[in-house]
Amino acid sequence: MLYCFGGGILSGLMMAEAPIAPLSNSINVLMASVIWYLVFYCPQDMVYSCTALFPVRLVLTGMKEVTRTWKVMGGVAEAHSKYKDGLLVMIAIGWAKGAGGGLISNFEQLVRGVWKPETNELLKMTYPTKITLIGAVLFALQQTQYLAIQKHHLMLLYTVFTVVNKTSMTLTGSSSSPFAPIESVVHRTFFAGPSPSFTSETKTSVVKKGTGESLNRAAVPETSKAPGSSSKTAAHNRGKSSPKKANVQSESTETESCKKSD
Repeated sequence: MLYCFGGGILSGLMMAEAPIAPLSNSINVLMASVIWYLVFYCPQDMVYSCTALFPVRLVLTGMKEVTRTWKVMGGVAEAHSKYKDGLLVMIAIGWAKGAGGGLISNFEQLVRGVWKPETNELLKMTYPTKITLIGAVLFALQQTQYLAIQKHHLMLLYTVFTVVNKTSMTLTGSSSSPFAPIESVVHRTFFAGPSPSFTSETKTSVVKKGTGESLNRAAVPETSKAPGSSSKTAAHNRGKSSPKKANVQSESTETESCKKSD
């Protein structure tokens, strides 16, 4: 019952209404109970074998998407009746109404004695949850006159889109979301940050630049030392040669004086 009427229960809690109101319709509860029993406990699994046939499964898939459209539109209209300008409220109630069974799946698992936090729909949305959120946004924009389109036209377009997508996924056996390319582009553009290759190239250029600057700094003092060292060597040589020149001059002076005395 939680999974079948999850949308009504969750939207009732969000709208401050009785969460057991969806269970007040005895016909719906009886129908859900009969279907549950026939699918899981019918002798020889006859009902499940019939519903597992591919043509029957395609028809049931299309019917489920049509029901999703009515649920989302009903949730948005219910929220609009109480909150005229509450765009976010309309989106939240429409989303809860159409995908409530998946959104409260963790609570439903707790009731069954199973705990799988990694299956949280808010963290890892499945295709039904995503398509329901898109429908809630579209119907809320139309309800507040931000989307210039008639309600029945939007219902038709949204229903055809969901039925065609789900039917094609069933025919091809694909479990990947058709929104995966768009999600990857948005993720790389707004949330991924710099790529690893760009980061490594930046680091390499910085290292090379730093190495070149250090080499230049190491080379500059050596070249600046060359003139100074040569001048110092010349001065030292001059210092060494000056005593020799003085000795020679003194000897020549003594020789001349001796000759004069002779």
